Amino acid sequence: MEKYSQFRDKGSGISPFIPSTTPTSAFATLWRSALFVFRLPIFLSYSAVFFLVLDHLPSLVVPQVGRKLLLWTLLAIPGIWWVDLQLDGVKRGSLSQQPSSRFPNARAVIAAQFTSPIDALYLAAIFDPIFTVSYPGTRKVQRVSLLRAILLALAPPAQSPPAASLTTLRALVEQNPHRVVAVFPEMSTTNGKGILPFSPSLLSAPAGAPIFPVSMRYTPPDITTPVPGAYFGFLWNLLSRPKHLIRVRIAEGVTKSSAPAMTNGDGPTGPHASDGDDASDLTPEEAALLDRIADALARLARNKRVGLTVRDKAAFVEAWNKGRK
Repeated sequence: MEKYSQFRDKGSGISPFIPSTTPTSAFATLWRSALFVFRLPIFLSYSAVFFLVLDHLPSLVVPQVGRKLLLWTLLAIPGIWWVDLQLDGVKRGSLSQQPSSRFPNARAVIAAQFTSPIDALYLAAIFDPIFTVSYPGTRKVQRVSLLRAILLALAPPAQSPPAASLTTLRALVEQNPHRVVAVFPEMSTTNGKGILPFSPSLLSAPAGAPIFPVSMRYTPPDITTPVPGAYFGFLWNLLSRPKHLIRVRIAEGVTKSSAPAMTNGDGPTGPHASDGDDASDLTPEEAALLDRIADALARLARNKRVGLTVRDKAAFVEAWNKGRK
């Protein structure tokens, strides 16, 4: 992968856009092929019924508990049933003793790491949030459905927002006071080895709304989708293994008023304004808030923040596609 060395982070040497692979044997490939053939029609049929019919039914017909059960069933088909959930700074086995304020709840915002289509599916099964899309150079977001949030993990990186349908996190929280709002501030997927510079969209959250950094790591890691359009590869890695493990880590919620005035220096502040296009609009307090959330995500994911942006991701995808021809 030396020909993609220009897409390594200069400070850490991390390549966040190279797809993860897992070695396998010939016998394992035969077993995985049989499992894939068995699961694929079940997974596709169930997904079609859920997203085309059940997901559009009113809550009186499919209540929230029923919807979450349906989503967990969808996760169980490819063997995603083992989830290691921990709160940052909380001893293992004491989750039930923690106050509800340590978990994302009504009027909270989730700042989630973005690595796989499973990210949105898992968040929906646990928190049933309102999903949004963040863009470079703007604090506004676009509200999207669960299906759109899943497919975005396999879509090319967007370098500019759409002309319409934009709103703010403040508006979404005020219009839906009993819901959680989910944001993917990195704006595009990685292989989970680095945290990309943030969009300034988190800054549109209301001052009193806690923002919870949430990291999701997968074992094996090959169901991450840093390269757009890899639909078959994703389905193969997802459906051909007996099980997958998700390690979920949730940091303590922060608000604009609780962010320190100084950054802790793990990465430059400028790129956090999404490719630097809006860096001049950031106050020191706003930059500190983005730094704190990004640092928390990097700590939870046990990786580092990188300086590669969405623009770099688009250049990598172009180079990757040329190299595969």
